[in-house]
Amino acid sequence: MTSKSDVETHTGVSPDKLSPTTDDLPVDSAPLDNTTKSRWERSWPTIACGAGLFSDGYLNGIIGPVNTMLEKTYKEYKTSPASQNISSIAFAGTVVGQLAFGYLSDHWSRKWSLMISTIILFVFAALSAGSYGYHGSIPGMFAALTAYRFFLGVGIGGEYPAGSVAAAESTGELKSGHRNRWFIMFTNFQIDLGYVASALASMILVLIFTDKHLRAAWRVALGLGVIPPLSLLYLRLKLNEPEEFNRERMRKFPIWLIVKFYWKRLAVVSLIWFVYDFSAYSFNIYSSQWVSIILGDDAPLWKSMGFSVVVNVFYIPGSFAGAFISDWIGPRNTLTIGVLLQGIIGFIMAGCYQYLNTPRNVAAFVVVYGIFSALGEMGPGDNIGLCASKSSATAIRGQYYGIAAAMGKIGAFVGTYVFPVIQKNAPNEIRKGQDPFFVSSSLCILSAALAYFLLPQIGQDTITEEDARFREFLEANGYDTTTMGNRQQQ
Repeated sequence: MTSKSDVETHTGVSPDKLSPTTDDLPVDSAPLDNTTKSRWERSWPTIACGAGLFSDGYLNGIIGPVNTMLEKTYKEYKTSPASQNISSIAFAGTVVGQLAFGYLSDHWSRKWSLMISTIILFVFAALSAGSYGYHGSIPGMFAALTAYRFFLGVGIGGEYPAGSVAAAESTGELKSGHRNRWFIMFTNFQIDLGYVASALASMILVLIFTDKHLRAAWRVALGLGVIPPLSLLYLRLKLNEPEEFNRERMRKFPIWLIVKFYWKRLAVVSLIWFVYDFSAYSFNIYSSQWVSIILGDDAPLWKSMGFSVVVNVFYIPGSFAGAFISDWIGPRNTLTIGVLLQGIIGFIMAGCYQYLNTPRNVAAFVVVYGIFSALGEMGPGDNIGLCASKSSATAIRGQYYGIAAAMGKIGAFVGTYVFPVIQKNAPNEIRKGQDPFFVSSSLCILSAALAYFLLPQIGQDTITEEDARFREFLEANGYDTTTMGNRQQQ
């Protein structure tokens, strides 16, 4: 038991003046879940920090249907480089945003990094909807939309290291045994809801405007992306810095010591995220086109988009189940089981593709593909971000998470180019559908092995334990840890 005199000697501040919610809080203070806050005060920062990832799901999901609308509206679009750039350029911007905001969130502020990313999302979502070429030039409009999508990606990227990391740190104040599920419910689950909303919105807009007025439909579809960041602006303005960040932040970063301590773990997390996004984002962007091919050329556009809604809805039960399972058996085991089962289903789907690739069996195709997607969300979708956010110390969490997430987006960026090449080089139509699933399923098995054998176990108190472990390492290597945290300098 630490006495009052011990605390005063250690901190230079009378223990009677210490408050668990002030910036002067010492490292050996009360546990985060014992701070004097109401249940709502503990919960809403997690909601405000993480829920912005709904924008990521919507704005990345909507570009698939928008791509299809642009192809049907503008004849020159199919032969234009924009047809691929518009789909994938946001991933490049996201990588820039993840790295930049990862640095800012550690060196400057979680809150204000998050505010800047929210404003970027709002501005460039609006500009994307109003894309216009010089004197009405169609190629100019494509170029403008490509540029806006890049900067939109920068804003999306900021949501990851600033929002998700702050959400993870805020869960430390929640009830033990429930922390993983709430992190997942306001990060990956929000992304999945965004994907469902994007598919549903595109279908409804095509029904409203009809195939004859797709020029209006694609603009409205992109314009709806303004709503999510705008709705969170007030909550985020009211945020304080996470308590864990206040206690553990650094002012001087010993780069070599950080790299020495975390490079192996970061490499494993990054590789798993790369593999997952390589498959997941690539499949989603082209799913509406695949379903359209299966239904035939005569099927109305809204119908193919309707099947995309059904496919995306399968994300929801997978992500929801994974949130609870992650608390019960741990993120590492949940990730391993989910991605292993996903790989098995993928191989089965590839083997049966010639039977699924018919209009008569399109419902079976959607169900099997939906199960494939749900397992991906239950495993790596829910838990790779959780592993990234809780397997490093608070002081460098934004940069650690940003690098891992950036590797995931690089995987998505590569996948959007590689998958069409795989299909193009297939010897026949059956192989054109099979080969992407063979590739994806093989990578799933690899991810399962990496996760099970190389990822650490993550418990309810891992953040606090990891901070202590990192401090011990720094002290053993001569770093002055008394400079860490938001203490008044004596």
